[in-house]
Amino acid sequence: MILAFDGSSIDGSAYTDVVDLAHRSPGWLDDVVSAWSAYGLALFAVLMAMAWWQARRVSPAAAVTALAVPVIVVTAYGVNDVLKLLVREDRPCQSLRVLTLEACPAPGDWSFPSNHTAIATAAAMALLFVSRRLGAVAVLAACAMAASRVWVGAHYPHDVAAGVIVGALVAALTMGALRRRPDALVRWITSTRLRPLVLTP
Repeated sequence: MILAFDGSSIDGSAYTDVVDLAHRSPGWLDDVVSAWSAYGLALFAVLMAMAWWQARRVSPAAAVTALAVPVIVVTAYGVNDVLKLLVREDRPCQSLRVLTLEACPAPGDWSFPSNHTAIATAAAMALLFVSRRLGAVAVLAACAMAASRVWVGAHYPHDVAAGVIVGALVAALTMGALRRRPDALVRWITSTRLRPLVLTP
């Protein structure tokens, strides 16, 4: 048997308050939040594509920065997954045995930190380095994603808070390093078959 951490002592009462509120809310609202929680990450892919398309018309350096966004998202996911394996926190629906909008994952599908939140936050923070307007939209969407994960019962509030921290740190550190040597990356990419990704015809 795998020993798991029970996070209900941290903010289990806040979690149950949110889940109870979800059960008392109109069905249409729960449907919207559940759909966003399940499929909302697709919006970030669209925003990343838009950011790259716009940046490509600005300069090769801007295009390289935009291309870094999905790489940062994958990195944030990887870091977050490692933390999940280290902490091994049971899902709140398992520890508290509450009925949730989202089906309770099987044991071993760890809760801390929230993958959805880390991915959304990393995308939002990285997009701010490319486009303030698209980044602002992504930040609002990331906040909605974090809230939705608690609303549907998938995570404790501290899970999504940790996801925000992971995503923001990975994005800030990676973008900071990238912006110190953008020209070297531009030269490397333009010397390969990836050249069309950073240069307009």
